[in-house]
Amino acid sequence: MKTLREVPIGSTATVVKLHGEGAVRRRIMDMGITRGVEVYVRKVAPLGDPVEINVRGYELSIRKADAEMIEVR
Repeated sequence: MKTLREVPIGSTATVVKLHGEGAVRRRIMDMGITRGVEVYVRKVAPLGDPVEINVRGYELSIRKADAEMIEVR
């Protein structure tokens, strides 16, 4: 299983599955990260948190813990 956290900077990945439960999963989905969407990793902060991505035409910063819940290919 490869997570969004493991995608190198400058690469694109497709979301396969969202892990997590309840409010956390709902919050990730509300940000536009759903199964089948392509995500482009723009930057990662020096200590790895947060991760800046492009999804559905807008920029988004997500926490490292949330990025580890997003399974990609």
